[in-house]
Amino acid sequence: MAVADASPSNGRTLVIREDDQPDADTDLARSVDLLRAVAAGAVAEDRAVRLSTPVPTVAMSRRESRLPGFEAAQRFSRLRGFAPAIRPTGGRAVAYDQTCIVFDIVAREREGGPGQARFFRDVGDALTGSLRGLGVDARVGDVPGEYCPGEFSINARGVVKLLGTSQRAVRGARLLSGMLPLGDVGRFVDLLTEVNTALGFDWDPATFGGLGTEVPGIARTVVEDAIVAALVSL
Repeated sequence: MAVADASPSNGRTLVIREDDQPDADTDLARSVDLLRAVAAGAVAEDRAVRLSTPVPTVAMSRRESRLPGFEAAQRFSRLRGFAPAIRPTGGRAVAYDQTCIVFDIVAREREGGPGQARFFRDVGDALTGSLRGLGVDARVGDVPGEYCPGEFSINARGVVKLLGTSQRAVRGARLLSGMLPLGDVGRFVDLLTEVNTALGFDWDPATFGGLGTEVPGIARTVVEDAIVAALVSL
């Protein structure tokens, strides 16, 4: 793994910024490796934040892999140059590439901890605050018809989904993963239309938003730093 930075940011959070671009399966497996490392105590800090720049990927859930249209969804993905992969967290299909920021936050969790809903809410509130600081009218909540729908999605103006999150837990730790598009999302919309049709899901393509539309010209490093600052502050 090529890592640009791996150091404690506040004594409680390990921040990992990866500068390589592994294949889709390896990238997703690293999320699980980090989850297990935190759970096992192999990471000294209570939390770990990982940022990566992904290759073109369509990440689908284990549940979707059992649907009749899964093979067709994989085929559509490959035809458009996206690698189909099984995501380690829940949710539904999401498409992303190197123009997006993908992040993980893993938190050590003791028995009787806050649980899934509280973790969704805390992370969502922190990220929403960071996006507002960048000039986005960001809000927690789903937009009707959005891809990979969830009540803790982050939207812009109540109109388009900007950022989705999903979780996985093991004994001792909890993982939340998210994806934020920075540029034009047209290729993702076209692909997800085919993928969701194959999988039998309805959605409204007009609800897929990107940060570049909300804040034109914003630098990737500025956004990454804002995400890290938000997650480290939890």
